Amino acid sequence: MRILGIESSCDETGAAIVADGRVILSDVVASQASIHERYGGVVPEVASRQQLSAVIPVVETALEQAGLGWGDLDGVAATYGPGLAGSLLVGLTVGKTLALARGLPFIGINHLEAHIYANWLRPVGAGVSGPEEAATGAAGWPGDPAFPLLALVISGAHSELVHIPRHGRYELLGQTRDDAAGEAFDKVARVLALGYPGGPAIQRAAATRDPARKNPLHLPRAWLPGTYDFSFSGLKTAVSQIVEGAEGVERAGDGGEIAPGTSRYEREGAAAARAGGVTAADLAAAFQDSVVDVLATKTVRAAKELGVRQVVLAGGVAANTALRARLDADLDPLGVALRYPPIAYCTDNAAMIAAAAYFHLRLGERHGYDLDVRPGLQLPFASRATAT
Repeated sequence: MRILGIESSCDETGAAIVADGRVILSDVVASQASIHERYGGVVPEVASRQQLSAVIPVVETALEQAGLGWGDLDGVAATYGPGLAGSLLVGLTVGKTLALARGLPFIGINHLEAHIYANWLRPVGAGVSGPEEAATGAAGWPGDPAFPLLALVISGAHSELVHIPRHGRYELLGQTRDDAAGEAFDKVARVLALGYPGGPAIQRAAATRDPARKNPLHLPRAWLPGTYDFSFSGLKTAVSQIVEGAEGVERAGDGGEIAPGTSRYEREGAAAARAGGVTAADLAAAFQDSVVDVLATKTVRAAKELGVRQVVLAGGVAANTALRARLDADLDPLGVALRYPPIAYCTDNAAMIAAAAYFHLRLGERHGYDLDVRPGLQLPFASRATAT
């Protein structure tokens, strides 16, 4: 089953053709990162206009790369949420139109679910032997993620810990109460003038500091006891206040004092500045350590308590190498495998849309041409679990 997937939820325009939900025959992405970098974030109106100009060339290139014609396709899929309304509308409208014109089945895909299914992807010729019956009784392929599994979904405005006992069933364990991890990365990168997107920028800056030198900064962790929930708003604020404290000392000059009544973190920034300076690398590393510590600790605890066979990472922050290394180290003693997509498939792409579509289409699921965009779409949670 060869499916054309279209992704346009934010500032990337993607088209891909994937066979049997796993084998990538083509994958094309038109990025707008350089356009939005000057603003420190995505401008929705600019993003949707760029989607309009890019979507048809991207689809045509995906067909050309795969060496296929329209008659070789078995379905069309497009993202219908969550995301920016204008951007979503472009890809969804094109997907429905192409399916109608070519007489192909159409299905809209949840962007968050697609990030999870990026873990099923593999390049063509990757040595797979074809379908077999998995231990669960459902048709699977060798190398597929093993159910029951735990997914840490860290994409854009979403940070969610989800238990997945089988295809299509999502049980929410925890989610962000304010800023998501990806949002915090972008906002802190902006405060530190590191550029956009924030995740890669902070990771690069953190890697430049000497690991043999003790970091003078230790940032807070919002543990939210008794829950699997996350909170990163206070962490972002702490970074801002440290920068303000350090800049206050620099403005005051030698021997100067910053104003009384300042916060703990402004005082910490001022003290670090007086002691020899606080660098962007120090702050980036301290921030990254805090985010990784919370995400990894809660994920490992949930994996242990639920007895899952595997943990999968999903979303842009899944590309963070510090998070991958920490989870690998902490899950290995439990005998729980960690799985994550190649870095290129952690960020938004159309291959993951086509992969997720396969598992819906093979069950006979379809959407009508009246399907509308859902900017605030969530995963279809069956239940909300509680931490013990």
